[in-house]
Amino acid sequence: MNGLFGVNGLFGFLVAVVLLLAIVFGLGYAAVITQKAEANNPYAIENASALQMKSKDNANYFKDVISGGQQ
Repeated sequence: MNGLFGVNGLFGFLVAVVLLLAIVFGLGYAAVITQKAEANNPYAIENASALQMKSKDNANYFKDVISGGQQ
């Protein structure tokens, strides 16, 4: 019974499980909030023929449809 309720025993296991579940639910909640915020925020590609496969300049061709500004 020495290690059963210690940090390395049953209590430590429960703390680790609760901590991991809190992290999972927290990140899941943040993902749902982000999805709800971005679902109504579409974008348009101005010049699709100018896009390159790997280029930092591709960000200049994406614009928000609602506000008309760049992201």
